[in-house]
Amino acid sequence: MPNLKKFIFFLVSFCITNAWTQDIHWTQFNDNQLFQNSANAGNFNGDLRFIGNFKDQWRSVTVPFSTFSFSIDKNIKKVGFGFLAFHDQVGDGKLSTVELQGNVSYNLKLSPDSSHNLRGGLNIGMNHRQVNWNSFYFDSQFNGYIFSAALPTNESIQTDRKTNLSIGAGVLYEWIKNPRLKLNIGIGAFNLNRPNQGFYNEIIKRDVRYNGFIKATIAVKPMIDVIPSMQFSSQGTYQELVLGSSMKYYLSSKTFVYRAVYAGLWMRNKDACMLTLGYDHQDLFVGLSYDINLSKLVPASNARGGFEIAVRYIINKFKPKRVDHRVCPDYI
Repeated sequence: MPNLKKFIFFLVSFCITNAWTQDIHWTQFNDNQLFQNSANAGNFNGDLRFIGNFKDQWRSVTVPFSTFSFSIDKNIKKVGFGFLAFHDQVGDGKLSTVELQGNVSYNLKLSPDSSHNLRGGLNIGMNHRQVNWNSFYFDSQFNGYIFSAALPTNESIQTDRKTNLSIGAGVLYEWIKNPRLKLNIGIGAFNLNRPNQGFYNEIIKRDVRYNGFIKATIAVKPMIDVIPSMQFSSQGTYQELVLGSSMKYYLSSKTFVYRAVYAGLWMRNKDACMLTLGYDHQDLFVGLSYDINLSKLVPASNARGGFEIAVRYIINKFKPKRVDHRVCPDYI
């Protein structure tokens, strides 16, 4: 019975605070660039970038919500290409979402020295959602004493799965004075075609998700950078504002032994406080975060939110410098 009360309180509170969103969200949003904005495709130093993300949340309240994301992107001259895939599963009915996205971006230099750049991006994806109706109990299955799965549900469910096309676009402005002093500002929109996500006969169009972010890197000490950032998302009645900062400390700044650590504190409006840690080793980055729940769900969650990990690896192909040799004649 205590678990049932916690679960009911969880559902009611979730609806009241509008925390039940149509699209997934990430704590380490700066480390899932293609999900954040399609214009980020190919926007990095290197030849090939791999990013993996995993989030586990609400384990202390009900069936945990788990989300996995993977992306790969590359830049060819001024054009960036990227592929993103994510899988999300929530609740007793194992409502799962699988989305595959293709991303393309184009970089426009606004200044001869490439300190000012404007990137535009487009993504086209396939979104598949599926639910297991057999995991639910309905009013008609209550026989007066208990719920019985053998009784008919009397629900006119049209289907248990939906597959739709998803279209999004984004734009990104970037100012770079040097690697330790730069600014990124991006605006993106997803689900522009508003696909139908209803499982019943009624058409339920998914709301457009708008996303805007600002991220800066500022050197404050010879071995310390401050990286403040803010992201605002809006989708239908749901809105989310995340702001905070990370501090980066260089363990070694030498080119071939580059290592750095990160520590950050973030706030999500009326929802959670997030702690982040990260580590750079050459072309590998690993980030960890934990959400401390501060919303009306605290009595049910005991302030426990979600754990998240982000891994990024960049491949840099070594291109040896061409050296022309001349054979000197013997008589010199």
